[in-house]
Amino acid sequence: MNLTQSALLPSRAHSLPGCAARLHAQLAALRRQGWQHWLLNLVLALLLTCPGTHAQAAEITVRQASIEASDEGYRLSVAYDFELNRGLEDALSRGVPLYFTTELQLTRRRWYWFDESSVSVSRTVRISYNVLTRQYHTAISGQLQQSFSNLEDAMTLIRRPPRWIIADNNTLKAGDSYNVGLRMRLDVAQLPKPFQVNALNNSDWRLSSDWIEFTYKPE
Repeated sequence: MNLTQSALLPSRAHSLPGCAARLHAQLAALRRQGWQHWLLNLVLALLLTCPGTHAQAAEITVRQASIEASDEGYRLSVAYDFELNRGLEDALSRGVPLYFTTELQLTRRRWYWFDESSVSVSRTVRISYNVLTRQYHTAISGQLQQSFSNLEDAMTLIRRPPRWIIADNNTLKAGDSYNVGLRMRLDVAQLPKPFQVNALNNSDWRLSSDWIEFTYKPE
């Protein structure tokens, strides 16, 4: 399955995970960080995960997305189209790392009950700049790391990240149709705490794609 931009449609509110459900899962994880971070992260979660907020910040376009079966499992291939604004470029040049998180969910519809959530995963790509070496560094979920001499080359890895194993081969049922929800956003919650506070009042930091959805049927 290979989808072009014309086939990638912003998902409707009733067909995507609800804001309340996403907040419940996120806040459960945030509470484990300790009560001193809970209030700040609660505000961040409300601003960054609810539909009303990310709809206003939809400056990332999902150009292409496809899922394919392989010996290792089901792989996601995705491409984005966006530019960093001046505020984000300035922050990056001063040594502030930026985190871009892709979220993906697969659900299977059941006529007799609620939709079944089959896959819910995320992956973060980190980009940073070393002012001493004048090198840009990227890392995918803290593992795959690369260095670049200029920003444009480093952003290529953000816009066209390597294929990603999203599920084992036995996770999905052949012949069933799955609804796929996908988005990428600038993950402010992973910034150092002082920059999280600044990002709350700065529109430069609200960078996200819309949720897009498509159907995938494994063979």
